[in-house]
Amino acid sequence: MITREQLAGRDAQLYSLPRFAAGHGVDLAAVPYTGRILLEALLRAGEPGKAALLAGRLAAGEDAGLEMAFPPARILVQDYTGIPLLVDLAALRSRVDRPERVNPVLPVDVVVDHSVQADWAGRPDAQARNEALEHARNAERYAFLKWARGAFDGVRVIPPGRGIVHQVNLEQLATVVAGGPDGLLFPDTVIGTDSHTTMVNGLGVLGWGVGGLEAEALMLGLAQPIRIPAIVGVRLTGTVRPGVSPTDVVLTLTRRLREENVRGLLVEFTGPGIDALSAADRCTVANMAPEYGAMAAYFPVDAETLRYLRQTGRRDEDVRLAEAYCRHQHLLREEGGRGPEPRFGRVVDFDLGAVRPSLAGPSQPDQRIAIPELPGSFARFHGGPVRTANGLSDGDIVIASITSCTSTSNPKAMLAAGLLARRAVERGLSVPDRVKTSLSPGSRAVTRYLQDAGLLPHLEKLGFHVAGYGCMTCNGGSGPLNDGVGETVDAHGLNVAAVLSGNRNFEARVHGQVRAGYLASPALVVALALAGTVRTDLESEPLGTGSDGEPVLLADIWPSGAELTALEEEFLTPELFAAAEGDDPGWDAITAPVGPVFPWDEDSTYIRPPAFVGATRPADAPVRGARALLALGDDVSTDHISPVGAIPADSPAGVHLRERGVTDFNSYGSRRGNHEVMARGTFSNPRLHNALTGPGGSGGTTLHIPSGERLPVHEAARRYEAAGTPLIVLAGKNYGKGSSRDWAAKGPWLLGVRAVLAESFERIHRANLCAMGILPLLLPDAKSWSALGLTGHEEFALEGLEHLRDTGTVRVVAGATAFTARAEVHSTGEWDVLLAGGTLPHLLGRLEAAAQEDGGGAA
Repeated sequence: MITREQLAGRDAQLYSLPRFAAGHGVDLAAVPYTGRILLEALLRAGEPGKAALLAGRLAAGEDAGLEMAFPPARILVQDYTGIPLLVDLAALRSRVDRPERVNPVLPVDVVVDHSVQADWAGRPDAQARNEALEHARNAERYAFLKWARGAFDGVRVIPPGRGIVHQVNLEQLATVVAGGPDGLLFPDTVIGTDSHTTMVNGLGVLGWGVGGLEAEALMLGLAQPIRIPAIVGVRLTGTVRPGVSPTDVVLTLTRRLREENVRGLLVEFTGPGIDALSAADRCTVANMAPEYGAMAAYFPVDAETLRYLRQTGRRDEDVRLAEAYCRHQHLLREEGGRGPEPRFGRVVDFDLGAVRPSLAGPSQPDQRIAIPELPGSFARFHGGPVRTANGLSDGDIVIASITSCTSTSNPKAMLAAGLLARRAVERGLSVPDRVKTSLSPGSRAVTRYLQDAGLLPHLEKLGFHVAGYGCMTCNGGSGPLNDGVGETVDAHGLNVAAVLSGNRNFEARVHGQVRAGYLASPALVVALALAGTVRTDLESEPLGTGSDGEPVLLADIWPSGAELTALEEEFLTPELFAAAEGDDPGWDAITAPVGPVFPWDEDSTYIRPPAFVGATRPADAPVRGARALLALGDDVSTDHISPVGAIPADSPAGVHLRERGVTDFNSYGSRRGNHEVMARGTFSNPRLHNALTGPGGSGGTTLHIPSGERLPVHEAARRYEAAGTPLIVLAGKNYGKGSSRDWAAKGPWLLGVRAVLAESFERIHRANLCAMGILPLLLPDAKSWSALGLTGHEEFALEGLEHLRDTGTVRVVAGATAFTARAEVHSTGEWDVLLAGGTLPHLLGRLEAAAQEDGGGAA
């Protein structure tokens, strides 16, 4: 029942959690804060009975064990995921007689941040050059975005050059408390089409990443029931030691929580150690939830949250309303953690005082290493003697980038990098010419306070000029290596390294010619750029020789916490974070079509109506005589499945574009509005190891079983399609880890993949497979496919598909081997979508049914 309250001097309407709890005899203080937000959502959904059941279980420290349709306050997307999402909706509009039926029912923000690339770096005009290239390459895509902004209600586009989506969300979009058009107040919650949407959980805004197809369903009002996962409490104690950065904390936590196996669960931070972390620190920790596998990583709203809102320029009356609402709803954590802590079924203790300076690498975010372990970690990865050619050696750093909202959203981390750069310049240190340096802030506010503090010129002196405001190197948009470096790497097969302040370092993700990648704080990125190699111990070996001829150690120039605090207090003001007014000239110059239906261009190589809209391939249709398209191992990421970076000229996608007269291929990420390019790029990552092609088999090729020929994956799939052969994929543990990209499911669908058999799936990719009508099947007894006796050369049959929903299992028959595999489907909503052949056929069916109910006309 809605109640009326006086909050911060306003008349407010809300669903009162204290009144609900009192009426059902529930100790609300024992319910985790994330659970309280879910309770409020159930009350708004008109399900008080389910809310009471959930409250009772959570207050007792039990798992929820319930499904619910989570109603977010808003949808957040970036351009790499947002444009294909809107292309799908545009294609749906083209198939119905009443296009206005295909329209978002929730506010949608599209932040353009993924398309800019670091083609130019280490020079004063890098930003201007990169942004000019961005507009030239992406004019067609941006024109489509402008059309979508005008055609769809509630779609807001934040143009390129403003910042990275998650940092823009923190600094501008997040409100902590949302309000509906009827005046109802409720918690600000968000679903995003980027896995790092979790970052906003550091501000007490519950949210997580999903695939674009799930977001499409939510946007169009189709409830997507989720099974509420267990809520794990991470109890923080102690305080962070001097010299330890937020990056050090999150890298240590990432390794610990991977070991604790929180995959797919909700993590909530509790304990007195929360007070030792600033709001920006918390957001850094929450950002990397996908790297430790959690669905979300939540910090409750408290006084520090409210301080951050004021610091970033929110109106005082809005902050006071957020405080009053959260206090009334028992969503406000008291300063110092006074009062009882919530009850959790499982608690992980973590001592912040035990964290030491760290890096992660060389190929996974959870490979946390202490600084002295850096050279050894590379030696193990490299596995051989150090080779040198043309002055370049194995282990030399060729990319050093301060990038990603993970760290550039944290003022202390950025000020530390600036101070270290100033002291390095003062001592006469410089960065070797082979190192491509770049600075890609997550918002314009970062540049402003670095400039005001007098630190930006010193970063620039070391080559860290602003290259643009976007993901850039973190997302693989690192551009070419410095002159001569790439040629030497290829000619001599050198194993060089990148260091970045981002959140992912999968092999060759940062750059196709760079296998080893290390994650580090911005200050350590500067330090390693000066050292020029990962074959060094920064604690004991010098960064270089100063102008006085003396060696300079990292400890000599490392800034203190007191210095950083003083700079933050002096130079961070609310005015810095005011949103920039007006669009930039490049964006303004783009013209766009108008009208409710998009005018498709048959010759476009960027925006095409996708083949899977209107196509139907139910997951319970028979699968007999199937072949394995690939046989893969553990930790296959969505980068492996659907690359995001440069398109090689000799790849199937490159050949396809060249045949159409294209000379600037841009990137796979920018071509996601063209299913023909994306299908050809699927499974083409050169670091993907496919057992069907034997030892050393690389991505992009597979064995066409009937002929025994080794072919590009796309060509093999087309041969199978011509023969009417359905396909499966064999995989190991953690299949689909990493980014939320739904093209890692769309691409396999276009290749004819009907099912993936894996030891385990990562959360978002598993949901994406269901959303495309591809069946995710768990191999039995946690055994690998090879341990079950499979080679990948067998013919496969999936038996019992006609009873799939009832049993939840499939009998797999492969030659002489047979076993039962469980369908990894988590909710009734997922079953509905899966058995309809995917989200888009399901949505189209709903639209057609609604049209019939309205009078028998077409949708």
